[in-house]
Amino acid sequence: MQSYALLLAVFGAIVLLTAWLPMLLKRLPLSLPMVCIGIGVLLVWSSFSPLVGVNPLENRILTERLTEFVVIVALMGAGLKLDRVVSWRGWESSWRLLSIAMPLTIAGIAFLGWSILGLGIGAALLLGAVLAPTDPVLASDIQVGPPQSGKEDEVRFALTSEAGLNDGAAFPFVYLAIAIVLSNASGEPFFTHWLVVDVLWKIAAGVGIGWLGGKVMGYVTFRLPKRSGLSETRDGFVALGITCLAYGSTEFLHGYGFLAVFVAALALRSVERQHEYHESLHDFAEQIERLLMMVLLVCFGAAIAEGSIFGALSWQVIVTTALILFVVRPLAGWIGLIGFQASSREKAVIAFFGIRGLGSFYYLAFALGQAEFEGATVLWVTVCFAVLSSIVVHGVIVTPVMRKLDRGSRRR
Repeated sequence: MQSYALLLAVFGAIVLLTAWLPMLLKRLPLSLPMVCIGIGVLLVWSSFSPLVGVNPLENRILTERLTEFVVIVALMGAGLKLDRVVSWRGWESSWRLLSIAMPLTIAGIAFLGWSILGLGIGAALLLGAVLAPTDPVLASDIQVGPPQSGKEDEVRFALTSEAGLNDGAAFPFVYLAIAIVLSNASGEPFFTHWLVVDVLWKIAAGVGIGWLGGKVMGYVTFRLPKRSGLSETRDGFVALGITCLAYGSTEFLHGYGFLAVFVAALALRSVERQHEYHESLHDFAEQIERLLMMVLLVCFGAAIAEGSIFGALSWQVIVTTALILFVVRPLAGWIGLIGFQASSREKAVIAFFGIRGLGSFYYLAFALGQAEFEGATVLWVTVCFAVLSSIVVHGVIVTPVMRKLDRGSRRR
């Protein structure tokens, strides 16, 4: 009973910090995820710790489900906050990052996994697919502001839209890695099924169901006659219902639910762009996202403090992580933006801030439940160390970099 009461008190403190810390950290070279991990570490090191570290190596299913939920909520929030109309020219930075930078990043990370970590082709490709997507959960400091706030410069827009789109676009590569491993074990061909089902059908289903569902929900929310639309309720938790409906229905029809949630949010905005209810939906999604993110990262910090995750940490993992964060992603992002109409400083910021986060945990946990990959422990350790390093490195420099970028924009 006492341990339960203490756990409840810790949860209450986390809820309060969820609201308080973002305000306190605005001017500091610290991010909310860094503080969350620190809280988890301190709780484990304290003599009255109510937490047992959630080791993802031993709790794969729990890791998969929790990270899955927080990512889909974050994707809905990211889609709702984008004011820009979807178009080829207006979203040029997004398409470039998605079609050029992400495949190059996957290829670069896979090569590092094969050459430095000694992984097989399937496991190396999985590492690339897991760590290539940028994270919509941990990237709040570099994303656009709330709906209709005017905080949508090109850098923030590019990073927000990329985080929303590439969480779904990475899935075909995850499935390709799974297919390679299963094919090696069974000897059966895999390419045709992967191309037709995992690429063409699942992407089409994700985009189609998400867009149609978002349009229908937009009509129900804003267009029903006699003030009977959902917007009249003023309830922000409608965003959670739309999120789960879009994700669940798409996954039921074997499409990419991550992609559907983000597309549904864009379609919802397209029905009625100026309504103040968008802010209520976004605020609720952001609050739930921030709370879940804090809980998960506190558990991540606790698992780190126990020492079980990084027991297999090696110089190969450290070198691989450094090359991913400082060479592969920045170089791939820069190549993807060649010819894009933006300043060199803006391109450099977009290319560098490829934050890794909770989505990587989800992809890895999901893939390891579908096939038996060699070097699973190495994969977990590398992903955990890459996410931790990204949180620290990007969290320390994001505030001064974005402040300097904003000052330069105001001067121009």
